[in-house]
Amino acid sequence: MKCRLWGLFAVTSLSVGLSGCGYFDSRSAHKAQIAMLGMTSYDLQACAGLPSATKQINDTTQIFVYTGSQAAPSYGGSTLIPVGDISTLVNVLGGGGGTGCTAVIRLDNDRVSDVHYTGNDDEMIGTDGVCSIITRGCARQPEGTMNRSTGGIFGPVSAFHPPRTPQQSPSATYSKQSGNVELNTEKKSAAPIIVPRTQ
Repeated sequence: MKCRLWGLFAVTSLSVGLSGCGYFDSRSAHKAQIAMLGMTSYDLQACAGLPSATKQINDTTQIFVYTGSQAAPSYGGSTLIPVGDISTLVNVLGGGGGTGCTAVIRLDNDRVSDVHYTGNDDEMIGTDGVCSIITRGCARQPEGTMNRSTGGIFGPVSAFHPPRTPQQSPSATYSKQSGNVELNTEKKSAAPIIVPRTQ
């Protein structure tokens, strides 16, 4: 009985410790980079809000920029660590004390085609944890056009690196500003096949 209680205490302590350090925020932010693929711009704005900036790249491609921030974590001084401050030790070990995130979301033909994060957005454990502030509304109340195959709790999403970026269609990456006069027709992808849902 004591072993079971000790095991439960250890698992609970580990979970609470990881959540306080950003592990689950990082996983949530990276999971959103998969789950948000395919969303319409209407659904994106319904759950994430209005973007702080938009840019029309070409006839089919838009960039939506979202920004989010949180208060800087405060670490009290420690008499057990000779460097005098826990934050110094955290920075030496590579942990972050991120306070802000910018999410750059590309939409192609009015559908989210990829999600990138930038900024001082790492928490103590994991990467991009602060960015979960931006995607939290979509994670808590998923929209109908979201991708639901994100692998579950222990799926392929990591807290330490973002998922692989999907290959973009030529229309999503073409810009008249780049000096290209026409698209390379050999690289065009085939039109997607739409399979009706069966009930």
